[in-house]
Amino acid sequence: MKIENLKRIETGFYNTPIHKLENLSKRYGINMYIKRDDMTGFASGGNKLRKLDYLLQDALDKNCTVLLTYGGAQTNHGRLTAAVAARYNLKCGIIMDGPAPKKATGNLILDKMLGADLFFMDDSGFKNEPKEIQTSKYKELVEKTTQEVVKMYEEKGEKVYLIPIGGSNPVGSAGYVMAVKEIKEQLEAMNLHIDYVFTGFGSVGTYGGLYLGSKYFNTDFKPIGVCVSHKTEADMLEKVDLIKETNEFLELGVDVFSNDMWIEDKYVGIAYNVPDPVTRKYVYMMAREEAIILDACYTGKVFRGMIEMIENGEISKDKNVLFLHTGGLPGIFSQSHEDAMQEELWGEPKNEFKL
Repeated sequence: MKIENLKRIETGFYNTPIHKLENLSKRYGINMYIKRDDMTGFASGGNKLRKLDYLLQDALDKNCTVLLTYGGAQTNHGRLTAAVAARYNLKCGIIMDGPAPKKATGNLILDKMLGADLFFMDDSGFKNEPKEIQTSKYKELVEKTTQEVVKMYEEKGEKVYLIPIGGSNPVGSAGYVMAVKEIKEQLEAMNLHIDYVFTGFGSVGTYGGLYLGSKYFNTDFKPIGVCVSHKTEADMLEKVDLIKETNEFLELGVDVFSNDMWIEDKYVGIAYNVPDPVTRKYVYMMAREEAIILDACYTGKVFRGMIEMIENGEISKDKNVLFLHTGGLPGIFSQSHEDAMQEELWGEPKNEFKL
């Protein structure tokens, strides 16, 4: 279906602002801008609402009553799926990796506030197996859990709409293809030329949409995807296949080549959503230079990648760069990240006064 004919419901507030990072631009001697998709509105906002515009419409067209999705315990996509479900009088279920934590923090608190049902997949029984066995057993666990959860809802008379992790399928990816049109129109109104747009490379719906949209709408900028987790060659091939599938589904007619994509894998840190002191250094930098809060799982890594690529000359100082802020604020308040920041931010002597 042509993307212009694909229906959607606006679940967020657009057009999100683009503004210059004045202090960082002076510090690094390069024109640096930010696109504020952390300001899409509901439930702390974030990039996933653009994907949910199309996924929600599809779910309602199919008369579904439950949005069921997947993610880690601190999934931003899950939180925003719960927000959309709440606003449109649907139920929401989130199937999460790992056993249930003893304490709810960060996004988990918001998930429950929004009325989501949470289901945890205890993978501890095969965590120490070789990688191939882990992958096989994980897929088996996901399939088994999905079947049981769907059956539970259907026995209550509900109709379930399955949404993949990150909302990243050809329907959801349309959100960031069309976001390119928004960015292009904003840049034209600002009389601003951008050479590179930095974003995260995870479930690939955001990067893939930007890549396809930049070609479809004939922009001057090139998206750069910064990996937020370690990717195998098989993982990368799977992500490229999704981009190709999206291109065909939306009838974009653009040429998709993996060697035409700029994807950086040097800034993952320790692992996906594992507290990393180097990433935190850049999170603190953005806060102290621009009063903008990043998270340590996604946007902190992207920002680190952008700054280090400027510092090492991969991005020359005569270029204009745009950082896509995809949200993720609640993840800062998850237990592991809170604990990691205590010594750095709260361990120093306190300025305490008494009479």
